[in-house]
Amino acid sequence: MAEVSPKALIPDSFMVSREDIAGQIGMMWELIKTPLIVPLLNLAVYICLAMVLMLFIERLYMGVVIILVKLFWKKPEDRYNWNPIEEDLESGSAAYPVVLVQIPMFNEREVYKISIGAACGLSWPSDRLVIQVLDDSTDPVIKQMVELECQRWAAKGINIVYQIRETRGGYKAGALKEGLKRSYVKHCEFVAIFDADFRPEPDFLRRAIPFFSSNPDLALVQARWRFVNADECLLTRMQEMSLDYHFTVEQEVGSATHAFFGFNGTAGVWRIAAINEAGGWKDRTTVEDMDLAVRASLRGWKFVYLGDLQVKSELPSTFKAFRFQQHRWSCGPANLFRKMVMEIARNKKVKFWKKVYVIYSFFFVRKIIAHMVTFFFFCVVLPLSILIPEVEVPVWGTIYIPCIITTLNSVGTPRSIHLLFYWILFENVMSLHRTKATFIGLLEAGRANEWVVTEKLGDALKNKSNNKTSIKRPRFKFGDRIHLLELGFGVFLFTCGCYDFMYGKHHYYVYLFLQTITFLITGFGYIGTIIP
Repeated sequence: MAEVSPKALIPDSFMVSREDIAGQIGMMWELIKTPLIVPLLNLAVYICLAMVLMLFIERLYMGVVIILVKLFWKKPEDRYNWNPIEEDLESGSAAYPVVLVQIPMFNEREVYKISIGAACGLSWPSDRLVIQVLDDSTDPVIKQMVELECQRWAAKGINIVYQIRETRGGYKAGALKEGLKRSYVKHCEFVAIFDADFRPEPDFLRRAIPFFSSNPDLALVQARWRFVNADECLLTRMQEMSLDYHFTVEQEVGSATHAFFGFNGTAGVWRIAAINEAGGWKDRTTVEDMDLAVRASLRGWKFVYLGDLQVKSELPSTFKAFRFQQHRWSCGPANLFRKMVMEIARNKKVKFWKKVYVIYSFFFVRKIIAHMVTFFFFCVVLPLSILIPEVEVPVWGTIYIPCIITTLNSVGTPRSIHLLFYWILFENVMSLHRTKATFIGLLEAGRANEWVVTEKLGDALKNKSNNKTSIKRPRFKFGDRIHLLELGFGVFLFTCGCYDFMYGKHHYYVYLFLQTITFLITGFGYIGTIIP
């Protein structure tokens, strides 16, 4: 039987050359580019420029306010009539209110001793202090170690209670809520909350509690975070820069102008009556701290931030842990905004300008726009505009205003000013994950309520500083080391950079190649190993 050629089975009308296919694709592209692609991309440019201006005005506003606060505002101690608690020999410790200290933890093998020891070392009358270790650990060995540590301090006369739950329902919010239900808590007037890696100084309560004495409408005193491992690697230095701006500017401005800001979930003291009036802890989002703060503010309670009251803590030092943390911190506020925006707008106890501040500035610009504009403008729209030269992006939107915003962001960490350019590139990479998490929160999609406890290295960090030995990190699996999303965007930006180098006129390829390198570094999981 004669062999039949494969070509014989294909009609001649389908036998086209590669050149013909390329020509047809090019023709189709030209047909849809002018009437469809160019207008859509122009619209995207206008939307991104509007978001850039919103972010610029917000940053400029906070920059002006923080200068005025530093120059002319009274210090918190003067605004709130702070006076130390006077000890009375006759009444003993009766002048001190009873304070509950809550330490929520989950499988915190490396840091449980640090946090419990710091809480037990607080300079406060022992009969006016209750320390509550809320252990949701699932590892029986760790649970036993934590319980033994509590028993060791109890034997020294410290009023410490080890508390566990049958399930982890509600995660941290559930643990804190369950802790406040205990019978002995009804005698407590205030509650101080410290995550497992936080270590307050002995005088923490003596400096924080007096603010409540002459201010019955004060609900929260928030301290500033400091970081014991900021110099560990480039990843921790980048985090320090972002968080220092948050505490130095955002929290300070909110406290000084509206007596409102988002509770940071730890290193703060709450009036228990305010928690109860606001409806207690709720686990409807992954930002139970911000949820409580907004609800308490809507009921007229005030907050004060103390930049001089600082508590040491630990930053995530692996990219995997940092990504999970940023997902929670970006998804939660967006989800809370979805749930509370109408409640805030309809509230009659809060002044109009405070509602504008909470809805527009606190939530919309900082928690939504800030992530989206960074990703869409600099990682999507700007590179695409290079491939489609009919679309013009003004220089003021791509260079001038972003440079001013970046300069304003740098005021929090002057010592890292030399890392500012790389910080921009790294923030652009992280904006990819933050934008994705923001959409998940707004749409209340699959991972909206995902809660992954941030990995901590506590004792390993301490041993490193004492013995000058390297930290033993867990071995990376291939899936943990390789991040395909970052690598994919790295390839995309590299392609756009090459096109701009050959045919472009704005020299954006310099930025695109540097941004490509940053995407590839994070894509291959090396950001946590680079020493600054």
